[in-house]
Amino acid sequence: MVGARRSMDWGFPRWRGYGSAREATTVRLCDRHGCDEPGNCPAPKSPNSPERWQFCQKHAAEYNSKWDYFEGLSKEEAAERAANEKRDNDGFAQAGHYGWAGSGDGSRSADEMRALEVFDLSADADFAAVKKAYRERAKKVHPDVKPGDAEAAAEFQKIQVAYEVLVQAEARREWKG
Repeated sequence: MVGARRSMDWGFPRWRGYGSAREATTVRLCDRHGCDEPGNCPAPKSPNSPERWQFCQKHAAEYNSKWDYFEGLSKEEAAERAANEKRDNDGFAQAGHYGWAGSGDGSRSADEMRALEVFDLSADADFAAVKKAYRERAKKVHPDVKPGDAEAAAEFQKIQVAYEVLVQAEARREWKG
């Protein structure tokens, strides 16, 4: 039997992994002259055109390095376009708390969520509410108010740690801008 090839699947075609075919695959090369790398990063040939260049990662980065979104616009037109886009997109940012995600929407860490639970605050509580809740709780269980009370001291320690976590998180948010 010349030309017969033995199968490796013994009648069960899914024993081999998906995509383990033996046929040659077509690889599109980078459109940059002289480059032999696979071109797997599409880049538009011109604005609003469906035609695309296919670059390797290195040449796609080079192609995009001098890209300017506001090219061809005056300073006033660029500022107006930026303001319009910010205005249009702000609605999405403001409505983020209405999403499906709830308390785990990624805006607060798990440590922050546990700290907010200590103060019985919701996930979207601002820092002013945190300060207010901390002061109210601290006044009730402070060691100067309840001297010698081990339970109150433990509670005070707990709210101190929770408050410190939230203070540091707020400082990070302000620093990021």
